[in-house]
Amino acid sequence: MSATLTATEAAIRLKGVTKAFGTGDSKTLALDNVTLDLPYGELVLLVGPSGCGKTTLISIAAGLLDPTAGEVEVLGKNLTRMSGTRKVKFRGQYIGFVFQQYNLLPAMNAVENACVPLLIAGWSRARALEKATEVMLKVGLGNRLKSFPNQLSGGQQQRVAIARALVHDPKILVCDEPTAALDAASGRTVMGLIKEVALQEDRAVIVVTHDSRVYDFGDRIVEMADGKVGKISTLTPGERFEHT
Repeated sequence: MSATLTATEAAIRLKGVTKAFGTGDSKTLALDNVTLDLPYGELVLLVGPSGCGKTTLISIAAGLLDPTAGEVEVLGKNLTRMSGTRKVKFRGQYIGFVFQQYNLLPAMNAVENACVPLLIAGWSRARALEKATEVMLKVGLGNRLKSFPNQLSGGQQQRVAIARALVHDPKILVCDEPTAALDAASGRTVMGLIKEVALQEDRAVIVVTHDSRVYDFGDRIVEMADGKVGKISTLTPGERFEHT
């Protein structure tokens, strides 16, 4: 099956997913029988208190962690039946990641950092830099291509990280606390950029956040607590989210 599905199908499906860490008395249940569909063409926010399972959920959905029980389908592919090698290749082709820590390489300038996934995928340096430059222009950093990470503000570094996550045109974009290290204005700018540049009809964007200042950027908000999914809210443009 092709990894490109119609917009009516879920990009990610979790079916009865449980994740336990440790054994015996030290066993901790991070996810407890979670069933959840995440659609294409929406920016989905996962919200809830620290330790409720948000990061574990996206790590399993992205194939970084294996569930203890249940099944995970991403782009129509069953990740729970994939070998480790196949999952690495699948992530490299179809999934982009944006984290709280920008994880930029200090010895590389901004555009070089943005092209790293393409170099890993075997692109020539010239072709990779050309594609990375196109994406850097989209995130508003055309004038900072040759700047090194220590010459960029936090918001600018996060923009480079977004460009790096999008440079290979992934079908899934996973963001873990992308605004946590930013001030309010920079955080809203970054979320606006994610919604404007990353969100497409054939791409799913999932953002884990504690930052209530950016809740209004979500199309769908999934509330989590104690390893379970609770209320799921669908927002219309301009609607304010009231956290339960």
